Amino acid sequence: MDWSESIKMSVKTLTGNKLRSSLTMLGMIIGNASVIAMIGIGQGAQRLASEQFESLGPNVLFVTPGSREARRRTNTVVQTLVWEDAKAIAAQVPAVSGVAPQRQSQQPIVYGNVNKPTLVIGTTPAFLPVRDFDVAKGRFINDTDVESSKRIVVIGADVAKGFFAGKDPIGERLRIRNTSFEVVGVLAPKGSFLGNNQDDVVMVPLTTTTSVLSGRTSPYGLDLTFISISARDEASIPAAEFQITNLMRRRHKIVTDDDFTVATQSDILRIVGTITGGLTALLAAIAGVSLLVGGIGIMNIMLVSVTERTQEIGLRKAIGASQRDILVQFMIEAVLLSAAGGVIGTIVGISGIYLVGAVSPLEAAVSPVAVTLAVSVSGTIGLVFGVIPAKQAAKLDPIVALRSA
Repeated sequence: MDWSESIKMSVKTLTGNKLRSSLTMLGMIIGNASVIAMIGIGQGAQRLASEQFESLGPNVLFVTPGSREARRRTNTVVQTLVWEDAKAIAAQVPAVSGVAPQRQSQQPIVYGNVNKPTLVIGTTPAFLPVRDFDVAKGRFINDTDVESSKRIVVIGADVAKGFFAGKDPIGERLRIRNTSFEVVGVLAPKGSFLGNNQDDVVMVPLTTTTSVLSGRTSPYGLDLTFISISARDEASIPAAEFQITNLMRRRHKIVTDDDFTVATQSDILRIVGTITGGLTALLAAIAGVSLLVGGIGIMNIMLVSVTERTQEIGLRKAIGASQRDILVQFMIEAVLLSAAGGVIGTIVGISGIYLVGAVSPLEAAVSPVAVTLAVSVSGTIGLVFGVIPAKQAAKLDPIVALRSA
């Protein structure tokens, strides 16, 4: 059997029916493009999440009120953290380099005729180094501001643009809950974190949130939304997590379930990675159905082709072609269709990934494994689904085939 001749005949047959061949390949093209694009977009989402977590601050940990189990059982979070907890962590945990208590809420911000709900964060001077923020203009909150509960604010970059476009905001006054605050600083742009705009915030001294904005709700001290903590270095993170947990359990006199959660960047990133990885796998599996549909389409078209080409098959058998020759002929045609669809689908899928990367924050990420797998699967599907029509063609009796023609 001459393989080169068989391949030439297969190509000639397929190109002789361009429209039918193109429609047959369509399922493979869509399947390959979908699988490659979904995996690439999923990996881009994971990289984006990783970059955003790095922007939270160096070696940062978070202490939040309520246990993970309690959060799963109910949406209501009991405020179990107070400022004294943050002070104790800063004083008694050697693996920690900085502690930034935070109390935050959505409040209407008014300047002139502009009224906009904005996230108001009450915090201390430690916020800047712990969360890796920078001041672009003016100054940040200092210890005197916190001790005196001063009515001053440091605003995010987007707040500065929205309220003071083309104007220096330093020295201007905003109103929060009908109380006037002086703008003393503007933060450098930070970007978004998991959909939350970190530049659309205003920051006030932590004590001011109690004395002016929201009052005191805990009998044990100034309650907090969460505590941001910076470990001394990356190697100190496990020790810091262990020491913080032990200290908090002693302070809260816990003997059973914790009423707080200590989470590291890697913990949160692992959860996000699990979610995005699961969604990527699900979308890729759904897209993979297109490959199966494409394989069925190839089988159907090849079966029709066998019926249409009975005279050709009978004539080839009459002049000496064996069943194996006919079988190989049809198998080559099926594999060529699926492989061509796989290559075109790969090009479309990669183009789609770069298009999404160009119009969204996601980084374009082409997975060589996904490309290899998609093309290999498409070729295998063509081979598998081409067996039935190839066998049917090979079994045709030459005399019956010539008569039926």
